Amino acid sequence: MNGRLLLAAVLVASGAVLDAQPTRALETFDKAWTIIRDTHFDVTMNGVDWEAVRTELRPRAAEAGTDSELRAVIREMLGKLGQSHFALIPSTADASTGGRLDLSAGPGFDFRLVGNVLLVTRVAAGGPASDAGVRPGWTLTAIGSTDAARLLSTIPQDVPARIRNVEVWRAVETHLRGSSGTQIELTFQDGDSRNVAVKLEREPDAGEPARVGNLPTMAVRVESESRKTPNGKSAGIIAFNVWMPSVDRRFQAAVDRLRSADGMVLDLRGNPGGLAAMLMGISGHFLTERKVLGTMKTRETQLRFTANPRQVNAAGERVTPFGGPVAILVDSLTGSASECFAGGMQSIGRARVFGQSSMGQALPAVFDRLPNGDTLIHAYGDFVTADGTRLEGRGVVPDEEVPLTRQDLLAGRDATLERALHWIDRVVLPASPSGGQAP
Repeated sequence: MNGRLLLAAVLVASGAVLDAQPTRALETFDKAWTIIRDTHFDVTMNGVDWEAVRTELRPRAAEAGTDSELRAVIREMLGKLGQSHFALIPSTADASTGGRLDLSAGPGFDFRLVGNVLLVTRVAAGGPASDAGVRPGWTLTAIGSTDAARLLSTIPQDVPARIRNVEVWRAVETHLRGSSGTQIELTFQDGDSRNVAVKLEREPDAGEPARVGNLPTMAVRVESESRKTPNGKSAGIIAFNVWMPSVDRRFQAAVDRLRSADGMVLDLRGNPGGLAAMLMGISGHFLTERKVLGTMKTRETQLRFTANPRQVNAAGERVTPFGGPVAILVDSLTGSASECFAGGMQSIGRARVFGQSSMGQALPAVFDRLPNGDTLIHAYGDFVTADGTRLEGRGVVPDEEVPLTRQDLLAGRDATLERALHWIDRVVLPASPSGGQAP
């Protein structure tokens, strides 16, 4: 094992290679099956007869004519467990990546499934979509010759909404992304219900490249700003897109810069997770005591995720962790480590959560290289928050649910952030806050 993470919804991003005859097919299948048997945190394998799974699927692995066929068998095996953080990242292009392996560049906008439409939620400033005039609140109706409705129809309607949100996002992203410099034709419906066709050139995601073990390279971004609340208080807003080591330095600098604010907003919308150990350091910016956020349980051990109070700033000066109210923003693509952080802070009463329920994919995982070169991600632990809440299959339920609507986006409103800022206005701090906890 060469890595420990809490990361959901990983996309492949590396050099493309053509699919070919499967390499060491049975050895690869057996290795994946054995790794999961020996490391799964639940000796009952979530109630699945793991020996029977091997008996059923191994002959099909032996008959696989291509890497794509072999991967389909292994993915079916992983699906038998019915849990998150069991995934396969291919080392060569196949059907799961639309015949492309390099998905490192995109069109410069984010989207979410709202009802049964793909709603543009954010457009990157200066990116391809922005330059073409795409705006938040538009709906994506076609990717090339593929109707969005056809893509949506590939995901069953009867699965839980949180799962469908993620699976639709994954399927659409596979179509949207590709190599830097390649072009893509998209059709949108604008705010006046007019069809708008654009041709975009994909660009790499903005941010600092970061990589862990065999996982794809990710672009790390940390953004921060100060904003006034409706009543004129000051609020520091910090957003980051993945939990990677390079976040820590930038996050600390943002906290130092915003330390005098009346309240703090941590935006984890769209953040799929990352390195689990970072929860302890990031939470320490907001706690003066070593409080337990949650516990990871494996077959043999239990590891408590305990906040590590950050009492020294980047300049080496003594400081007190931020003691004002903390709001955390989540949505349907907030996953894994982000869920454990938000749920943990919520469970000890240190933060109030706003937005839409998160993914519910919160199992600590590791990754291993298989004999054919693919990477197997597999859960080796479970996670419960300090108050005993299990996030897997549930997600973080916001204290204040804020629906995502097209009307708000077209009007340029961020309703979730606005609700958090209103809350900061209402909070009355104790005279001498202990542990930085706001009511």
